Amino acid sequence: MKPLCGAALLLLLLCAAVSAQSPCVCEKNKRVTNCRVENGQCRCDAIGSGVTVDCTTLTSKCLLMKAEVMGSKSGRREKPKDAFEDTDGLYDPECENSGAFKAKQCNGTTCWCVNTAGVRRTDKHDTDLKCNQLVRTMWIIIEMKHAERDAPLNAESLKKFFTDTITSRYQLNGRYIASVLYENPYITIDLKQNASDKSLGDVDIADVAYYFEKDVKGQSIFHNNAGLNVSIDNEPVKLEKTVVYYVDEIAPEFSMKSLTPGLIAVIVVVVIAIVAAIVVLVLTRRRKGKYVKAEVKEMNEMHRGLNA
Repeated sequence: MKPLCGAALLLLLLCAAVSAQSPCVCEKNKRVTNCRVENGQCRCDAIGSGVTVDCTTLTSKCLLMKAEVMGSKSGRREKPKDAFEDTDGLYDPECENSGAFKAKQCNGTTCWCVNTAGVRRTDKHDTDLKCNQLVRTMWIIIEMKHAERDAPLNAESLKKFFTDTITSRYQLNGRYIASVLYENPYITIDLKQNASDKSLGDVDIADVAYYFEKDVKGQSIFHNNAGLNVSIDNEPVKLEKTVVYYVDEIAPEFSMKSLTPGLIAVIVVVVIAIVAAIVVLVLTRRRKGKYVKAEVKEMNEMHRGLNA
């Protein structure tokens, strides 16, 4: 009897060991490797950094970007069709062990400072650049434009869809969704999360915005790769364009040279118009002055003639 009990116990221990080492699927992130079950939860190593991620919640944007860069280099996935909306696009970021971006990012000998969303907030400098702190992105504005429709969408139904999606699919606490506005054909979602408001364990709005942007562009990070199907009142809605804007707790530090060519062109046109107006005004006054002088001269000559 004792040998049988010992064999049964050994079998149970072997099953437990196999179960502990058995692979699992990271539903929230497909850019991982070496997945395993630890304490009943699926944990995997992020590609590119090797940092262990918790598959029950969203992975940080910094680790996702690093994995995407490594994936593009190794040929495991196609290069994204759409560039990121920030001015630098995809780069290979330096991440903290926590998954957060390091305040200073570099590409060779060129460096810049970023916010908590990993978006550049200073001009580019050499490696001597000092980034004293990682400035928090407290407000993210997601602006979308839907395809032309015969009738506008129901604003309340639209608000409910995006609020429910963000809280359930991306696990963001609803109190960080400041507003969902609809001005046909534009949909604007405001996410606000101050450092003092964010509780331990709360998903970061920068990570939510990154997952959301990838979803609507058909580049889902979720393992099932299903993407986000926008449906309002059981009617599919096609999104044509999505732009993400960032507002930091401290204003960015850009100089004139970092302005976009379009904005610089507008400034140049305005300056030229002002200079042209000043030139016209000066010439007009000069001509008017000459006319007055000539008129006075003629009057003087007429007086002399009469006196003669």
